[in-house]
Amino acid sequence: MANHKSALKRIRRNEAVRLRNRYQHKTMRNALKKLRSEEKKEDAEALLPSVVSMIDRLAKRNIIHNNKAANLKSKLAKHVAAL
Repeated sequence: MANHKSALKRIRRNEAVRLRNRYQHKTMRNALKKLRSEEKKEDAEALLPSVVSMIDRLAKRNIIHNNKAANLKSKLAKHVAAL
């Protein structure tokens, strides 16, 4: 167990941040699934910008790696174009 006040606070904060990161990552995965399951090209094109911005936000906050974000965006754009 931590002995310093600041260490105790850091433990509390880390847990809160971990839960927030998990929530945001899961939300992104659900959005990806929703976009990939779209059948109509118009619906997919309408959904793509919001998913891409979500991916960019997570990459900026280091929740996902920058290269993973780039790969996801590329594959999604390719998928939507192929519909």
